[in-house]
Amino acid sequence: MKNILLGVALFLVTLLSFGQSFEGFALYNAQGSNTTYLIDENLNIAHTWNLSTECNYTVQLKDNGNLVRGTKNNENQLDGAAEAGRVQELDPLGNIVWDYIYSTSEHLSHHDLTLVGDNVLLTAWEVKTVLEVNAEGYNNTDSDKWPTHFIELAPDGNGGAEIVWEWHIWDHLCQDTDANLPNYTEAISNHPELIDINMIQQMGGPGPGPSGGDWFHVNGVDYNEALDQISFSSRFASEIYIIDHSTTTEEAASHMGGNSGMGGDLLYRWGNPSNYGMSGARTIPNAVHDVRWITDDGRPNGGYLQIFNNSGVSNNQSAIDGIETPFDEATGTYTLNPGEPYGPSTYTTRYACAYSASGQSSSDRMSNGNIYVNASAGQNGAGVMYEVDAEGNIVWGPYNSQTPKGFRYECDHPGVIALESFMNASTSSCFTSSIREIDASFLIYPNPTNGIVSIDLGTLNKNYTAFTVTNITGQTIYSELITNRTRIQFDLEGYPEGMYFVNVTNGKGEMVSQRISYFR
Repeated sequence: MKNILLGVALFLVTLLSFGQSFEGFALYNAQGSNTTYLIDENLNIAHTWNLSTECNYTVQLKDNGNLVRGTKNNENQLDGAAEAGRVQELDPLGNIVWDYIYSTSEHLSHHDLTLVGDNVLLTAWEVKTVLEVNAEGYNNTDSDKWPTHFIELAPDGNGGAEIVWEWHIWDHLCQDTDANLPNYTEAISNHPELIDINMIQQMGGPGPGPSGGDWFHVNGVDYNEALDQISFSSRFASEIYIIDHSTTTEEAASHMGGNSGMGGDLLYRWGNPSNYGMSGARTIPNAVHDVRWITDDGRPNGGYLQIFNNSGVSNNQSAIDGIETPFDEATGTYTLNPGEPYGPSTYTTRYACAYSASGQSSSDRMSNGNIYVNASAGQNGAGVMYEVDAEGNIVWGPYNSQTPKGFRYECDHPGVIALESFMNASTSSCFTSSIREIDASFLIYPNPTNGIVSIDLGTLNKNYTAFTVTNITGQTIYSELITNRTRIQFDLEGYPEGMYFVNVTNGKGEMVSQRISYFR
């Protein structure tokens, strides 16, 4: 038993002392492939989902171990970069939990998705005709435009889903070309919360440009549960945005309501001040992808926005930029000084990529401060994923993934824990032999948990007298004597999210332990 406990101690010390190493899994789906891969730190395939349709752009892992993926619908009437038209949730064996098609002659889902609790938020196009666009003050276009909107899907319990919330760029436009047309303003700079309908006429890049349907080319979306806000990135605008998700759909179409009181108007924008009539440095010189919040749990730069700035350093070198936004907690909005663009004036942190890409791509900031990078293969990109430490040293990879967008999931992610019995975990440090040796046959539930935990000792045949709960550093956060009871409860509320160990000890000092993952 002493050897077992020593093994656990060494495992915990390893987690603390060698934080520079990759621990956990990477999830990705190669461009045009039907197969989704989960690989461990040793580049071994831990799990696959072999599916009948190709992934259009991205996949994500839910807390229950299920996969959510956007996929190309074979009967799309519209087409464009990273077109989808369909989204599915699949269990660890690849069985479809629910399936939803969002594809007609009037709208089509594309590019990215993000999880909103158990729901899924999709990016999508909607068709606006030449007459509609010109009637709103566009400068004489001769083609239809497809502005972006978002739809939030909730599983309906019958193998499908239903739309429970939506937001449309079309509802938040302004123009300064014709006072007789809607949404006129004498100065675009007076309304940074709105989008100038004419701001993208001279922009664009590879792929369907502004003369085609894909008007804004929104390619990344993320959700912040603590703020109840959504961020998204636009390639053709070279800009990132934040909107309020706490609104109703009706409020999201207006300029009032929600936690911010601004309805669906832009709460924040960054990267290209000229888009709203402001002078200032253009910090996103060309394409931008994968805006996301860095998880705010004590890791470096928690709460910042992070982007894949495709031409951030030069036309041939990308950057991962962190942005400390001027968020005002009291109002739930972002500080904007009169006559100035939204701050900061430049990126707050920057990593100049060792492997770059001019399109797609993604990044993440891990709990140990390392940066995970996925430089996509499209448009002559590197097509690899890798990880660097604080000094920029590559500590994992580069791995030839050839994927538009990859994700990192660490050992204590609930989805990883839920998948353990379905994966080849023999080469992963997440599930070491020292941890497996101390697994015991007592029942602990729910696991993962969001607070209260119950322990059923009924399956143990020994007289266990005490139990403790320790965090990942080995610190005891809870202890209690057991007197003639077979069921115990304790509450993790108020403690940091992550992995904990429940330890039960008998009168002889013998201990059995199990892991539990806590996420609010």
